Amino acid sequence: MIEDVSPRQVWEALMSDPDAVLCDVRTNAEWSFVGLPELSDTGKQPVLIQWQVFPAMQPNPKFLDALSAAHVGHEAHVYFICRSGARSMAAAQAAKAVGYKHVYNVKDGFEGPADPRGHRGTVAGWKAEGLPWRQG
Repeated sequence: MIEDVSPRQVWEALMSDPDAVLCDVRTNAEWSFVGLPELSDTGKQPVLIQWQVFPAMQPNPKFLDALSAAHVGHEAHVYFICRSGARSMAAAQAAKAVGYKHVYNVKDGFEGPADPRGHRGTVAGWKAEGLPWRQG
């Protein structure tokens, strides 16, 4: 079972654990147009690996190879984030299945669910928590 961790807890882990990694599994279009977690205060950068490839949104067959190529070790605490928590959960499950020991899903993702007006980023998730981010 993969644990859901709040964005605030993830931030605290990134600040306190030198081996903690944030892996953003959204698409390159989302990174460019929606924004990215800004981790400079942690001394780190997010690891950017698409779980699904834009625009067709087919699964990325090289996802696990890219995770390894990014030098993310099997003992690291890896926090997977997407828009709302679904793709990141699938990515965390895939990583766990190949031996990553400490994988987590960032609850509500980067933007969280839509508010009553249909806008994301205001109800829950990384942006709504007021955590650092930047426009791609």
